[in-house]
Amino acid sequence: MDERQALAAFAALGQEHRLRAVRALVTAGPDGLAAGALASEVGIASTNLSFHLKELSHAGLITSRREGKSVIYSAAYAGLSDLIAFLMRDCCGGRPEVCAPAVAALSACDRTTGDTAHA
Repeated sequence: MDERQALAAFAALGQEHRLRAVRALVTAGPDGLAAGALASEVGIASTNLSFHLKELSHAGLITSRREGKSVIYSAAYAGLSDLIAFLMRDCCGGRPEVCAPAVAALSACDRTTGDTAHA
C-alpha cells in the first residue's frame, strides 16, 4: 500500500457510519452481511448505507457479491491488512517493545471462531 491508497482508506474510515460498517463486517467474518442486516448494525437506512459502502469499496476496504436477490458485503481483509502494515512498516525504530501492544492486539484474534479476546 502506498501513501495515496492509505490516505483514501483513512478518508473512507473517517466517517462514523463507514467505520461502524467496517467494524461490523470484520466482526461478521468472511461470510459477510446482507445490505439490510448491515444497515441495521450500522444504525442507518439502507438507502443511505449504499453511498457509504461505495466509498469503502473504492478505498479497497470492503467487497461485495450477489447471492440471489441479496448483495452480501464483506471486509476486504487484504486491504485492511495492507493498511495496518502501512502504519506499522517503520514501527519501533529498533525497539520491538514499542510495537508489542499492537502485535498482541492483533494476535488476540481467536482463529477458530473469529472472536477477539477482550482484556
